This record gives sequence, C-alpha cells and structure tokens, in this order.
Amino acid sequence: MYKEHPVFKAPEDPDVKIWRYLSLPKFISMIHSESIFFARADKFEDKFEGSYSHANVELRPQIYKDKIPESAMSQLSEFSKHMLRYTIINCWHINENESAAMWKLYCSNNEGIAVQSTFNRLITSFDDDPDESIFVGKVQYIDYNTEWLPEGNALYPFVHKRKSFEHERELRAVIQELPMSNGHIDFSKELFDYGKNLHVNLDNLIENIYVAPNSRRWFIEAVQVTVERFNLQKEILVSDLSNDPVY
Repeated sequence: MYKEHPVFKAPEDPDVKIWRYLSLPKFISMIHSESIFFARADKFEDKFEGSYSHANVELRPQIYKDKIPESAMSQLSEFSKHMLRYTIINCWHINENESAAMWKLYCSNNEGIAVQSTFNRLITSFDDDPDESIFVGKVQYIDYNTEWLPEGNALYPFVHKRKSFEHERELRAVIQELPMSNGHIDFSKELFDYGKNLHVNLDNLIENIYVAPNSRRWFIEAVQVTVERFNLQKEILVSDLSNDPVY
C-alpha cells in the first residue's frame, strides 16, 4: 500500500497529470496482468542509478569526523551498492501535456501508447496490503560533482538524479526491502529477479489512453480491440501532436 515518507516529495497538486509511455506489448502486459512493473534499480541504463554524488565522497571525512570511523564509511558505500538489487522502481513523467520528447524516447515507429494518470490516481490504485510499503515522489535533479546528496536513509539515492536527466520530470514509485535471514541482513539472498509486477486497480489508475502521433489506422484499431477485450472502459485518444497546423 502507498505510504507517505519524508524522503519522498509529493507534487504540490495531487491531481497533476502523469504519463507512462509504453510499447504495445508492454501495454498489453499491463492490462492483462492488471499490474504495473517495478524494475530492479541495477537494471536501469543510467549507471549513476542509486549512487551518491562525488561531493558526498569528498565531504564525508569532514562531516563525519570523530563521529563515524573511516571503516564505517567504507561499509556505507558497500551497503549502497547492494541496495540496488533490493530497490524496485516504477517511473512516470510529470506534465500537464504530452511530451514529444517522451514519445520519441520510448515509442518507435509511431506504435506507442501513453497511459495518462494523476498522482492521486496512482497512489490510490495500489492494494491495501500493509506488508507492502510503496513510496511515491518527485525525482530531484542535482549536480553530482558539486552538490551534497542527503544521507541517513537508503532511499535518498533513488529520488535523486543528475541534472542532465531533468527533462524527464520524473515521478517514482519505489519499493525497497532488506534481505533478511534469521534476523540478519543477508545480501546473498535474492528477493527480485528483474523486478516485480504489482497489482493495481486499472480503472482507478488510468484516466486516458493515447496512441502515438501519426499512428496508422490498424494500430489504433488494435489498441481499441485490446482494451475492449480486457473490459477496460477507456476511450482511445489520438495524440494531439498528430493535429495539422492551420494558417
């Protein structure tokens, strides 16, 4: 279930629009399984995923002087590397409008789909399972060469990214679990493979479904048939970016 957390900053407007851009196979998987996929953090393309900034490494000896031994700081680094395997993430794009850049980035050959939701719809679509803690918040973009990334909680690195990704305007749903065996952390234990599908209420989650700009008729019809087959009562909208200019 969704839980508030001090590390995660919610959008000021709970009804702000969020978007997830998908290929047709991933969209079919989503509505067939009635779930959204949380990918393991170490499977992301960004090699900085889950890391701290260079400023952290440089400033730790001064900040933690006489408070934390150097050996403990080394253990902190190893712990952070391990947590990549035990953190799973589902990503959305915050925008009141469609993004031409996101269409190009995630959907090729004019055969993509955008699921449009809101922050409030997302957090209320999860099952009320008290044993599953799901945190949701905006990603913060910092300069990893000069800016300090907050420490003191293993979730901080997963809500920060480099400024070069600022165009993503990302909202993240995050699950983080410690691998425990007999009351002790056991990093030899696997909790996730590539990630995990988490059940959601699709009627609540999805506000609108868009097909990519310049989608061909057969593709629009295929999406419509797929949605009807799974009894999802949502209208299929064609991207506004397909509209012709006027003079």
